[in-house]
Amino acid sequence: MADDIVCGGFFRAAEGVDISCLDKFQDSGLIQFVLGNILEGFYNFFAAILQPGLWLNWSEGTSLMRFIYYGGSVELFFVIFNMLVILTIVGIWKRQVMWACVRGLEGFANATGRLFAWAGLIMVVQQIIIVFMQRVFTRPDISIGFGIPLQFDISWFAEELKLFNALVVCMCVAYTFVQGGHVRVDLFYAGAKFRTKKIIDMFGALFFMIPFAVVTWMYGWYFLWRHLVTPNPSASDRLELLLRKARLLKWNVETIGFSPNGFNGYFLFKILLCLFCVMVLLQAIAVFYRSWCELREGEESENKYLDRDTLGDGEEAYEGTH
Repeated sequence: MADDIVCGGFFRAAEGVDISCLDKFQDSGLIQFVLGNILEGFYNFFAAILQPGLWLNWSEGTSLMRFIYYGGSVELFFVIFNMLVILTIVGIWKRQVMWACVRGLEGFANATGRLFAWAGLIMVVQQIIIVFMQRVFTRPDISIGFGIPLQFDISWFAEELKLFNALVVCMCVAYTFVQGGHVRVDLFYAGAKFRTKKIIDMFGALFFMIPFAVVTWMYGWYFLWRHLVTPNPSASDRLELLLRKARLLKWNVETIGFSPNGFNGYFLFKILLCLFCVMVLLQAIAVFYRSWCELREGEESENKYLDRDTLGDGEEAYEGTH
């Protein structure tokens, strides 16, 4: 009976047996599909933990292909779903656990954002160097470093500026959210009551931020690996097909620029797209948990444990004049 409910999981797939969850449940209904994958999620979690060599030993093509497949799979979705449901239930029972998650996630967002925000300064400094080297010293290239210098054409450094911009956008998105820096269209939110605001925040995190992050991840994950390995994996490929492709698998990292001497590390943007999805997903969890805790504790808990940057006395003086 259990085999009728639980679809093919990590162990059976590792043995080369491909049983598609979608195929198994397409005639059984949505409820059975969801329940089956929830049960399978626990199974897959412990299977992945107990047999890391099946998907982390990248010296073998089959292991790498399993990693690629499960990175954008239904199985991974339900493993994460199960973990979040359990954590949420524990947090509702023990609110301090939920507050600890909020502080941890917001602390991670702040630390990451404050670190990668320096990319904006580096971008400005590099642009100034490019202008001076090109217009004042009329040099065709720039050499940076000691011992073995990093030397590229000026057009390479000019195009590489986009990477710093991408770092700020992708890695500081959650930090900006914590700091309240995103543009908000307040049609009715600003005038809403405290409880209404919290419910809106929870709804937005659950039905907008998380689905957006998941869908973008599904596209970005395979978009990334198509520019890292050959034969190219596809989101429509079943595990059995990917394991067959593993016989011809080899690394083929994208190093083609838009111009002959231009920046040639565009695969880094694909990695940043996936990291962007992770940052949005983690921040959505933090928003949902914070809104729930504040809703239960009342207005006196609003912005509890919130760590926002300030300009000190200068900011207070500015706010006092407005």
